[in-house]
Amino acid sequence: MKISPKTATLLVLTALVAITPFFFPSGYYYRVGALIFVNGLAVTGIVILTGYAGQISLGHAGFAGIGGYACALAPVHWGIHPALAVVLGAAISAGLAYLVGRPILRLKGYYLGVATLGFGILVSMVLNNERDLTRGPDGIEVPELGLRAVLKDWGLNLSNGEFWYYFCGLFLIVGAWIALNLHSSPAGRALRALHGSEVAARTVGIDVPRMKLQAFVISAVYASVSGSLLALQNKFITPDVAGFMHSIEMVTMAVLGGVGSVLGAIFGAGILTLLPQVLTVFAEYEQMVLGLVMVLVMIFLREGLLPSILRRLRGRGE
Repeated sequence: MKISPKTATLLVLTALVAITPFFFPSGYYYRVGALIFVNGLAVTGIVILTGYAGQISLGHAGFAGIGGYACALAPVHWGIHPALAVVLGAAISAGLAYLVGRPILRLKGYYLGVATLGFGILVSMVLNNERDLTRGPDGIEVPELGLRAVLKDWGLNLSNGEFWYYFCGLFLIVGAWIALNLHSSPAGRALRALHGSEVAARTVGIDVPRMKLQAFVISAVYASVSGSLLALQNKFITPDVAGFMHSIEMVTMAVLGGVGSVLGAIFGAGILTLLPQVLTVFAEYEQMVLGLVMVLVMIFLREGLLPSILRRLRGRGE
């Protein structure tokens, strides 16, 4: 029986989440794995926006900041449970993406990139400057989710690292499943059509502005949930999560692994999350080595690491 690419991708992700812990030499690696899953969820949203719809965003970390600070502020000020705060942050991000996306998605090329960059910088400035609410650059504590205690009462006693590893892994698998289903749906085909040519897409009856806006809103929700998971896991959040460099990291991860592929983008998130851990032995040369890796990939593997590797393996097998 032939397995579809969608099923194969989900099986690979599920197997990686389930099997990888058997090779962890210490509990610290659960933390690294959870961070990879959080970043993987964020870049899956970038795949929908950039890989499917062909739109670029340099301010997506702004939505991650909104999701993270929703988990910090909503429980304290409004008495909302942190789990519901994740939903609240996603709803706020979706609403803002809709309002902001309607005018800026009329732009193209680097104009669109600059506009989205401006949005991300605006969110970061608000989080830094509204000290009475967000405590500014010092950051703010995030309440405990409480789910681990519930699982313990049910007889499932997980360490903090194990819980967040599997919890974030579950979110990543669900996020990948949604993105892969979108890819094969009529809406996904419409998004890929406007990626190829907006003029051609219009001629076959596709509502280009509406499809662009849908992709932007969906990707904003992905970024918001990833920011919420990061805040809940760390139990602390600072405005850096909404900073410009975090937006660049998201795009870089997606492009490195393969922005047109969900599995490729997640692979890129894993590589760029792990590399700083590995390159600590190089100390002062860490950023230089990271930059060199990116340059080499862009020159020799333009489709991204994973798609290029798989294409070459298929070519050898034929």
